[in-house]
Amino acid sequence: MLELVLILGDQLSEDLSALQHVDPAHTRVLMAEVQSEVSYAPHHAKKLAFIFSAMRHHAAALRKKGFEVDYVTLDDPDNSGSLSGELERALGRHGQLPLRITEPGEWRVRAEIETWARTQGTHLTWLEDDRFLCPRAEFQRWAEGRKSLRMEHFYRVMRRRHDLLMEADEPAGGRWNFDPENREPLPPPFARAPIPKPMRFRPDADTEAVLDLIRRHCPDAFGDLEPFWFAVTPAGAKRAFSHFLNKCLPLFGDHQDAMASGEDFVYHAVISIYLNTGLLDPLDCCRAAEKAWRDGSAPLNAVEGFIRQIIGWREFVRGIYWLAMPEYACGNALDAELPLPEFYWSGDTGMRCVAATVAGIRRNAYAHHIQRLMVTGNFALLAGLEPKAVCDWYLGVFADAYEWVELPNTLGMALHGDGGLFASKPYAASGRYIDRMSDYCEGCRYDPNDATGDDACPFNYLYWDFIARHQQRFVKHPRMAMIYRNLMRQKPERVQRMRELAAKARADLDAL
Repeated sequence: MLELVLILGDQLSEDLSALQHVDPAHTRVLMAEVQSEVSYAPHHAKKLAFIFSAMRHHAAALRKKGFEVDYVTLDDPDNSGSLSGELERALGRHGQLPLRITEPGEWRVRAEIETWARTQGTHLTWLEDDRFLCPRAEFQRWAEGRKSLRMEHFYRVMRRRHDLLMEADEPAGGRWNFDPENREPLPPPFARAPIPKPMRFRPDADTEAVLDLIRRHCPDAFGDLEPFWFAVTPAGAKRAFSHFLNKCLPLFGDHQDAMASGEDFVYHAVISIYLNTGLLDPLDCCRAAEKAWRDGSAPLNAVEGFIRQIIGWREFVRGIYWLAMPEYACGNALDAELPLPEFYWSGDTGMRCVAATVAGIRRNAYAHHIQRLMVTGNFALLAGLEPKAVCDWYLGVFADAYEWVELPNTLGMALHGDGGLFASKPYAASGRYIDRMSDYCEGCRYDPNDATGDDACPFNYLYWDFIARHQQRFVKHPRMAMIYRNLMRQKPERVQRMRELAAKARADLDAL
């Protein structure tokens, strides 16, 4: 009996659960580029090109394995424009086949497919997405009954379960977390060796065809389509990861939180785009990084920090997402309501840190985690930007962004919009943090050491205004007690001046 297997754009693994234990002769694979997936968020042009090119290469690989693949391109004149529409068309071609699918990463996609299958009377089989290291049911069991859900506790469970960086039952080096060693700013350009760039790949004919498609069908997409340099196959993604292991991992740890003008990537791996589409296996990457430490080619603080991002943060945010959806997406615990400033798209602002970060995003559909959290995310938190607008922006502009990973990181971690489910306190910081961890403040029109003058850094007065605005909520929070003592020690007229500057800025953010 024939079965229809739907493969989504972030399910590009040849050992995907929906393709395991099936006979290619009795399987029809459906893959589709549809307008509803193009338009549900303001996607970066590079993101669209990456996903579509990787999908087309994946379809070709499946055909070589003997699968018959129905591949619907965005410019197909009969394209229905939606996944459910393409499922219906597939059944029109092949008859009323049962549908087999690996669980989607996004709640909305699962809801769409479930609704369609129920309406059509189609037999639907969901398969666990075993590319993740913690099944959803297992995370739910871990979370059940806990007063608070904290990544650090979950991370230790995952380390033990997968025997990563362990010496018997104890963490290698005697500590679970080496974050204190991972906060060094970069030396100035004259005092540091050139930082290796991520591996770049020349587009082949199939990718060039996709680039032409995006130019024609998505002319207003955000960001720079070219130069396009992402890998679009598992082989290319593995080469990109090996390049990181050999060239960048040794210094990744020390400068994990550093930012610098002209350095869009610093020593980061830039492999999240490959992990989140299935071109790389997360456990394989962790084992390779661990081997680099055991072989003596990378220090423990770098390897631990890298592994924590994958088996800690990545798995934790997915667990939180599926635990709390769909209500989670509506969170706005701090009643933030200001619209997203235009400079989040243009980069046209006097705040050099924001301008440099947005310029890098326009070029690459990428920013590393500190730029996302402590520049664009921190500003959105302090200014009180409306969470849905901010989340939509993050979901669109980054090539690695899917809702399961973007929403908890943005709404929960950056904006504290979930009221503390994800993080115990807001990740709020003044301009002094950015000055300490970057060179962005050099040559900026604003002074990172000033909070009240005409040239005061907006992050400074917005920070203290945020603290004052939310005093009733956070004043008794044990991790914020020192901050409120500092607020109380300041002269009332100084606080008043900062709050006046903040009110003026919040009334016209694009003037900054």
